[in-house]
Amino acid sequence: MSNQVEPTLIQPLFDSLQQQHFVTLSTIDFETSAPNVSAISWVTATDHTHIRFAVDNRSRIVKNLQKQPDAVINIIANESCYSISGHAVLLQERLANVPLKLALIELTVKEVRDVMFYGSKISTEPNYEKTYDPVAAAKLDKQVIEAVHNA
Repeated sequence: MSNQVEPTLIQPLFDSLQQQHFVTLSTIDFETSAPNVSAISWVTATDHTHIRFAVDNRSRIVKNLQKQPDAVINIIANESCYSISGHAVLLQERLANVPLKLALIELTVKEVRDVMFYGSKISTEPNYEKTYDPVAAAKLDKQVIEAVHNA
């Protein structure tokens, strides 16, 4: 049985991407042309075909996407594991109204693939916690997500 493939985000993934969620981002390294995987959390779906995320503007992610804009976001949600592939563009080199130097990137979704192995489901989604001042973390998270939505 083949896994489900969709041209846009299914509703449970869109809903999951309305709140902070642990995802990984795969890009092609600009120096080695090898796969490069990064964990990110400032990510949100603006509609069913666009996902925006913020990363440090000195990040290797930015350099990788400027050379090769194809990327894949991997998310564990809806009791499964999904690969969201698309074309990413740098929308802003410096996100406004945020104290950190963050770049804003937008992925246009080309394909959403359920990549969970046959006969299984995710029983517990990954959780993470910020290891610095929780009040400062919550304030920064709010600033970043608002800036991403308002860009």
